[in-house]
Amino acid sequence: MQEHTHEPVWKQALAGSQMLLVAFGALVLMPLITGLDPNVALFTAGVGTLIFHVVTGGQIPIFLASSFAFIAPIIAAKGRFGLEETLGGLMAAGILYIILAGAVRARGTGFVTRLLPPVVIAPVIMTIGLGLASVAVHMASGRTGDGAAKLVPYNTAIVIAMISLAVTIIMSVWAKGIFRLIPIMFGVIVGYTLSWFAGIVDITPVQEAPWFAVPNFVAPAFSWGAILFMIPVAIAPAIEHIGDVLAIGNVTRKNYLQKPGLHRTLLGDGLATSAASMLGGPPNTTYSEVTGAVMLTRNFNPKVMWWAAGTAIVLAFVGKFGAALQTIPVPVMGGILCLLFGSIAVVGLNTLIRHQVDLSQSRNLVIVGVTLVFGIGNMVIGTLEGIALCAVVAIALNLILPGEKEAWGKRIQEPKA
Repeated sequence: MQEHTHEPVWKQALAGSQMLLVAFGALVLMPLITGLDPNVALFTAGVGTLIFHVVTGGQIPIFLASSFAFIAPIIAAKGRFGLEETLGGLMAAGILYIILAGAVRARGTGFVTRLLPPVVIAPVIMTIGLGLASVAVHMASGRTGDGAAKLVPYNTAIVIAMISLAVTIIMSVWAKGIFRLIPIMFGVIVGYTLSWFAGIVDITPVQEAPWFAVPNFVAPAFSWGAILFMIPVAIAPAIEHIGDVLAIGNVTRKNYLQKPGLHRTLLGDGLATSAASMLGGPPNTTYSEVTGAVMLTRNFNPKVMWWAAGTAIVLAFVGKFGAALQTIPVPVMGGILCLLFGSIAVVGLNTLIRHQVDLSQSRNLVIVGVTLVFGIGNMVIGTLEGIALCAVVAIALNLILPGEKEAWGKRIQEPKA
């Protein structure tokens, strides 16, 4: 395997901006859906990635950016508590990661695998994707994400959304090389062009925006309501994080759970998320798209991610750039989200299949079934609702119901190290 440690700087910088391009579509979609500032999201993704690399000793070629698991909770929390208190809740979610990192360091990874077997992980991840299905459909139909207001006439919206979706699908299935990894970019470009011809793009904000502008940072405020609402939501991205670290380890043929250790990767992610919420950015998570790009380009040099992070930070200060992102019409994003949210659900489904979890076992059927209905139906019990509630319920059911072995399915995950 070739090492890329002595590459010329220009080559690293170029590879870094290419990695940012791969992460870019999902990175800015998240703040645009939740009403956060995309420039702040770029800045906090860059800073978060740098924090992660400092904590893990710059050993893992990974990029951190806006987490989709938090879309529904952020929208719900903003309606109930306002933006500042929502950010306070997100900061608490980051602190939960830090506590989890301490627990992993003290107790090893064994308790994580006992607490979060595939039968718990899978339905929670499926809920994240399927619970957001209505948001994608509302947006594709020309309405706001919650369906409250009509922004674009239905007939115009649905045509633009479906073409944007079709382009994204075509690029992700038939495109070759690096193009295959940026289907969202192509979908947005084609959709934006169509919207331009349909006359639903308003570029006044771009003309009015300055070239150089400090991102619109927002400081968090703290309330127990928002904190208790958001903390259980963090369980799902923590699960996702472990999966991503394993995936990048498979690509580079290194065991990152041992060196630098799961406790350090979780700590890096937690600090990055807390730092992002201090500035008004979305919570950070490890990006699977970037892992795909690392696999394709065979560029295993972690320094490349430093360049990607630096590029994101620089772009955050270009005022016109952020304004242009905010002019992307709703149907364009809605069409692409039909695929993105669906693919999150499939990741969950794949977890069940890969571990051969036997769903004819009544305990497994109960855990998956109840978790899906609670999560997708947005059940509320006390202060818990939706994804947060279903994550807690899945963990509780798995611990209470008899038959611990069945939780893992036929393929027992990893031999104890």
